[in-house]
Amino acid sequence: MAIRQILKRSLSNERRSNKVPKGHLVVYVGENEKKRFVIPLSYLNHPLFQELLCQAEEEFGYHHPMGGLTIPCREDLFIDVTSCLSRT
Repeated sequence: MAIRQILKRSLSNERRSNKVPKGHLVVYVGENEKKRFVIPLSYLNHPLFQELLCQAEEEFGYHHPMGGLTIPCREDLFIDVTSCLSRT
């Protein structure tokens, strides 16, 4: 299944339920308006994703305004990165 479909499904599932599947976590992505994504925990170990985490640390430190992990990048960039990760 393509990552775009997974991410779209996670957004539509958010409206139905706030449950996060085992082995996944919620991240909020965006520069201004934040969108909620559910991603596999395994992404956290990948160097591409760790670059995004460094951006988040620089911008927010350990205080994330959305109450969860917030990544301050464009949504299309996040989708491109997670698409690459889903292929590895």
